[in-house]
Amino acid sequence: MAQWLAKIRKGYGRKLRHLHSWNAWIVLILAISGLILISGYWRERLGEGRVWIKWIHIYAGLLLIAPVAYYLLLAGKHWKQLRSRPKQKANVIVILLLLAGWILSGVILWQLKLFGPSWTNPALRIHDLLTWIGLPYIIYHSVTRIKWLKEEPERRAIKNDTPAKLGLEDERPLYSRRVFLKWSLAGILAVVFGPPLLKWIGKDLWKTDTIEDLIANDANRMVPPPKPSPQSLPPVGGGAKGEFRVYTVTEIPAFDNATWSLTIDGLVEKKIHWNWEQFLQQQRTVQVSDFHCVTGWSVYQNTWEGIQLKQLLKMAGVKDEAKFVKFYSGDEVYTDCLSLQQANYDDMMVAVLHDGQPIPSDLGGPVRLITPKMYAYKSVKWLNRIELIAEEHIGYWEQRGYDKDAWVSTKGATET
Repeated sequence: MAQWLAKIRKGYGRKLRHLHSWNAWIVLILAISGLILISGYWRERLGEGRVWIKWIHIYAGLLLIAPVAYYLLLAGKHWKQLRSRPKQKANVIVILLLLAGWILSGVILWQLKLFGPSWTNPALRIHDLLTWIGLPYIIYHSVTRIKWLKEEPERRAIKNDTPAKLGLEDERPLYSRRVFLKWSLAGILAVVFGPPLLKWIGKDLWKTDTIEDLIANDANRMVPPPKPSPQSLPPVGGGAKGEFRVYTVTEIPAFDNATWSLTIDGLVEKKIHWNWEQFLQQQRTVQVSDFHCVTGWSVYQNTWEGIQLKQLLKMAGVKDEAKFVKFYSGDEVYTDCLSLQQANYDDMMVAVLHDGQPIPSDLGGPVRLITPKMYAYKSVKWLNRIELIAEEHIGYWEQRGYDKDAWVSTKGATET
């Protein structure tokens, strides 16, 4: 009887050990891939590789459902085992809530077009919060539980019988606690405190992402500054609500009057080439619109001032064979494209002011494209050329796996 009972406990303990092992490795993959995705250093250097990292992160998150579901099948026995251990019960509840929160918020961010910004913005905040608070806790839990599950069956066996008498072998976990800790910490530290730290020390030590600091630390030197209209200052939208996250695929460029100009060419009746002073002489309009990033965050009620894109196209004169509009970034790498129909929507704007202030270099100034109903990878930063073309151009991120349909919702495609 004692041998039979010990074998049952041994098999149950082995299942839980394997469960914690797989859970720990999946969480580790999620941690490293997630930290890479939010790192400005790796965003600039990975290019197409970032899309692969994104899908690794998504599939690992979906895979996390498996150990959670498997644990629920074992939960009844495990809960009885913990009936006299209230702290460990609380610990299990915390872990399940963390995993459920990660999975649910991750699915919302993954299916952002289905849920829309009203869901993705809180989901992103929850996902971030759970990561920074829960990640160290859940790795610690997985490591300590593996050790406890290995030792506990022997402690709970009949006291007078040793494991050898009961026929129990000295099983070892899939990996030692020391090995797992060493590789977990090494992987996370390498991502967080490796090359990004060197960059931070060498260049970005005092850099912050508040809009006030971005304006104060603007690397552009455009003279004179654009004079805001009465609707822009104070901003008619009441001021932007939310925080911009600075993303770029290259080093952030800086411009002055000698290095920036705007060209409109290609299939046009009249080529336009303006320097900074000539650009500022053009009639500008003001609009209030939201700004949505494909990673899930939004900034609401932005007051943009600039020139309507359709007005620029009208000034250049579009030839009949032109069907698409290609946009070039001053970083000399990034490009994107709109159909001619999309480019003529009223809210497509070449903007020069945000909430009455010059757009800083980190946010794509001195001039950037604004596409409010599309995700911001269409809103080309540091805009310096607009080309009318006959065939569709596949943009930088679309070449690397992003959807060509960048509408924030499926309803956006029918809005004008």
